Amino acid sequence: MPNKKLNRQLRVYRYVFYKETLVNPKEQFWSFLGAFVGIGIIAYIQSLSLPNLENLFLIGSFGASSVLIYGAIQSPLAQPRNLIGGHVVSALVGVTVAKLFPDILWITAPMAVAFSIVFMQITKTLHPPGGATALIAVSGGTKIASLGYWYVLSPVLSGALILFVVALIFNNITKNRHYPVKESRLRRSRRIQLRMKNSQ
Repeated sequence: MPNKKLNRQLRVYRYVFYKETLVNPKEQFWSFLGAFVGIGIIAYIQSLSLPNLENLFLIGSFGASSVLIYGAIQSPLAQPRNLIGGHVVSALVGVTVAKLFPDILWITAPMAVAFSIVFMQITKTLHPPGGATALIAVSGGTKIASLGYWYVLSPVLSGALILFVVALIFNNITKNRHYPVKESRLRRSRRIQLRMKNSQ
């Protein structure tokens, strides 16, 4: 009997994952356009305002966030709370770790990433690119270190807000794309499974 339930649950998950990965050309177009505009705005602002700060405004974790919020908008990890909260929490953790253990990269790097995961879990803001945001805070060099907690506000919070506003626009232009979503198909299927389990 347990094997039958397990097989049924695996079938449901396989179907859900299959549906989540079906992307038609229209979806690809809007994913491309959203990511292009979101990252483009951040890069343009940097080119105007921060020419002497190298790539401080355009941090690498924003590229990973773009994959989620423009290409996998149904994912719970792509929702606004996760996008903004995950980056901010991770940036706070990264800067704090860098201040507590300056110049000890073999301690700060794993601590920043590990603690950022835990604090994102506690605050329910899990966003995978947040780990990179924390890592950048401790390994980004002297210019990042010199920002201190300003790193949390800019580039992290300001950049995340730009990506979010662009996601609101481009993920709601067509009737098939809705962002933010309250429930993903995976959450719905899990809720159905729990309901069936409780009714037995």
